Amino acid sequence: MSLNKKIPEKFERPWGHYENLLDSNGYKVKRIVVNPEQQLSLQYHHYRSEYWTCVEGDGYVTIGEQVLHAIAGRTYVIPLRERHRLRGGKNGITIIEVQLGTQCIEEDIVRLSDDYDRI
Repeated sequence: MSLNKKIPEKFERPWGHYENLLDSNGYKVKRIVVNPEQQLSLQYHHYRSEYWTCVEGDGYVTIGEQVLHAIAGRTYVIPLRERHRLRGGKNGITIIEVQLGTQCIEEDIVRLSDDYDRI
């Protein structure tokens, strides 16, 4: 028996990369790898909430005014329209992100601050 496994496409970003693992109506699952000492933009979304589970490495998760130390095994809930950011620690961080909402698309990123001038 042969299983046809589709290899997820990798999307390179200045902070690391991500892969779309599953994309369906109303939800999406991604694997996000943030390089050491790099970070995503400070952002929020109009149409989706996100659930981040750290699976490898460590770093920092900003949700609203809170900055939390992220380690493997912890999950973080990012409500709709809440500002958030992920930063890699000295060895980087890998998370599994589950998006839930009416639109789970890249165009629903509202950047408030960005180290790479993508605002």
